[in-house]
Amino acid sequence: MQQLADGLEIDFQSETYKDAYSRINAIVIEGEQEAYENYIKLAELLPEHHDDLIRLSKMESRHKKGFEACGRNLQVTPDLQFAKEFFAPLHDNFKAAAAKGNVVTCLLIQSLIIECFAIAAYNIYIPVADDFARKITEGVIKDEYSHLNFGEVWLKANFEASKAELEEANRQNLPLVWKMLNQVADDAEVLAMEKEALVEDFMIQYGEALSNIGFTTRDIMRLSAYGLSAA
Repeated sequence: MQQLADGLEIDFQSETYKDAYSRINAIVIEGEQEAYENYIKLAELLPEHHDDLIRLSKMESRHKKGFEACGRNLQVTPDLQFAKEFFAPLHDNFKAAAAKGNVVTCLLIQSLIIECFAIAAYNIYIPVADDFARKITEGVIKDEYSHLNFGEVWLKANFEASKAELEEANRQNLPLVWKMLNQVADDAEVLAMEKEALVEDFMIQYGEALSNIGFTTRDIMRLSAYGLSAA
C-alpha cells in the first residue's frame, strides 16, 4: 500500500490493480516495441537520417525492457495479445503509409501521435506509480521528448510540402486516439489515472507539436477536433 501526495491510497498488490496493470503494462511494452520497429522503417525511408533514427529505435528497445521489469516487479504478466489488438489500427495505417513511401504520414503517426500519447500517459502515471515504475518512467519520458523533437524538426523543415498530407493523416489517425483512450479508460482509472487528464495532456502535447511544425492556432483547433466527440 502506498500513500500518495493527494491522500489517495493505492494497493499495488490487489488483484484488481494487477488485473488492470496487466493491460496497461502490456500497452506500454507493445507501444515501445512498435516504436522500435517504426523507427527502423523510417531509417529506411529517410536514409540521410539513418543513424539518428536507428539511435531512437535502440532507445525504444531499452524502454521496452524497462517496462517489462516494471511488470515483473509487481509479479504481473502483461496481456500482450490485448496490446497488439489495441495498437492494430495505428499499426496498420503506419504499415500502409510506409509501403507507399508516405514519410509524412509515418512521422505524424509515430513521431507525433504515438509519442504525444506516450508522453501524456507517462505524465499522468508518474505521480501514481509504484516507486520502481516511477523511476523507470521518469527516465523514459525524457527520451520521448527527443523522439517527438525529431518529427517536429523534420516536418517543420518540410512544412509547406507536407501540410496537405499532414492534414489528411491527422484526419485518418487522430480519431483512433480517442477510441484508444476510451478503450483503456476503466483500467487507467484503477491505476488512478483520470481519462480527462489523459485527454487534456495529449491535447496539450499534440497542439504544441503542431504549433512547432508551423500550423496556426486556428489550424490546430480544427485539426485537434477530429474525432474528439468520441473521447
